[in-house]
Amino acid sequence: MKMASPMLLPLLRSRSQGDILAVIMLDPQRERSLSEIAEETGTSVSTVVREVDRLEEGGLVATKRRGNTRLVRAVTDSVVYKPLADLLAVTFGPAAVLRKALAEVPGIERAFIYGSWAARYAQRAGPVPDDIDLLVIGEPDRHVLADAVAEAESVLRREVNVRRVSTQAWVAGNGSFKQTVLSRPVVDVIGTHHE
Repeated sequence: MKMASPMLLPLLRSRSQGDILAVIMLDPQRERSLSEIAEETGTSVSTVVREVDRLEEGGLVATKRRGNTRLVRAVTDSVVYKPLADLLAVTFGPAAVLRKALAEVPGIERAFIYGSWAARYAQRAGPVPDDIDLLVIGEPDRHVLADAVAEAESVLRREVNVRRVSTQAWVAGNGSFKQTVLSRPVVDVIGTHHE
């Protein structure tokens, strides 16, 4: 079954293609193995291999072997790198960029994107959102969290609206906010959905 082009960037063939490109292009200093890219994007290794092969043929990524492992990195001196990275940052970037920014923030049990960006990611029609809604569950230090979010905002070029809820309040809560958020698409950034 052929998948529709992604709502976030209909120029691409698939959401997997956008996720793979975002992970590689928005963290260009890091070399990743094909299996790391597959894990980060929730995509099969065979899909990653196909996409990386295309990207390498087009001069957008470079690969090298370390033993049996094929490592991938963005080619940043290409004339198309900067415009492509800019486009990915405002379309597929939020999940990849926030995942990286929040990974080092202690006290986060779970974080996910909800609202209009998550809806577009789930193929619900509409324009690319102007901001990102992020729910953080846990007890992270407010200042450390704010610094991480500010770093992500500079890459994403848009505001990230953070709602912070303690783990206890989230687990105990059955209010309308929680019900509304969980009745619509969410995109996990830290932790996974168990509701």
